[in-house]
Amino acid sequence: QLQLVESGGGLVQPWESLRLSCAASGFTLDYYTIGWFRQAPGKEREGVSCMSRSGGSTAYADSVKGRFTISRDNAKNTVYLQMNSLKPADTAVYYCAAKPALYSRTYYSLSPSDYTYWGQGTQVTVSS
Repeated sequence: QLQLVESGGGLVQPWESLRLSCAASGFTLDYYTIGWFRQAPGKEREGVSCMSRSGGSTAYADSVKGRFTISRDNAKNTVYLQMNSLKPADTAVYYCAAKPALYSRTYYSLSPSDYTYWGQGTQVTVSS
């Protein structure tokens, strides 16, 4: 059974940091483009960051550039999102997702509709 499980969310104050993890089971992330997405109440799900299979290509939403960093550890079959200088506007449920990329090591996308497998989400709340 293919599964993605996020962890690391929580309640933090503005300017603090969190690191989200996304562990894959039932498949190997080596062959997948990966992405992090978020959805705040009353808003559509939006792309936060993504990374190609090779890890050489990444993209970030303008709102998180310079603050968030995506990474992957294929040996651990895990994806991470390091979030620094958090703002109240970052409050949302964060999801990781994976898209098969068997024939492209460089493909990446911030569009939620491009992704096949999704985790259940982890809540991030930034509040003083």
